[in-house]
Amino acid sequence: MKWILCNARVKRGGAAGMAALFATGLLIAANAPNPALEGVKTVYLLPMASGLDQFLAVRLTTGSILQVVTDPQKADGILTDHIGASFEQQLDGLYGAKPREDKDNPNQDFARPMTQPLSRGKGAIFLVDRKTRSVLWSTYALPKNTAPSDMNHLADRIAGRLEKDRKGK
Repeated sequence: MKWILCNARVKRGGAAGMAALFATGLLIAANAPNPALEGVKTVYLLPMASGLDQFLAVRLTTGSILQVVTDPQKADGILTDHIGASFEQQLDGLYGAKPREDKDNPNQDFARPMTQPLSRGKGAIFLVDRKTRSVLWSTYALPKNTAPSDMNHLADRIAGRLEKDRKGK
């Protein structure tokens, strides 16, 4: 026998009752704001493929979603279309090298292999915390082509998703 809690009484129920209770919990969780995004008020945009960073800057500021800054030192987060070794190098150039965690490890003195991606802009967008360098949010959206109208539409979709995840639905 399966039991579910309904209106402060315990009733006998089947799989349908349990599924309804589970679905309700998922809807509540899906509508809640993302707590990791609460600390991000200002964002610095790294150059993106097809000038997407420019379209995103317009959409984020006109929609009052995030404040876009031109000084990376004033940013809480960084929006980028790529992560990896080249991204880490860009962060090191903007903010200085990340402190090494294990000074006794002789293997840390070896340089990281430097590989550059053959192409950028495969549709992934990342919001990275400036201090921890952790990815706080990401989405995937591809433009139909690189025409300005399509890039503007893509920026609208990305900014809309970010806004929904920041505020909850």
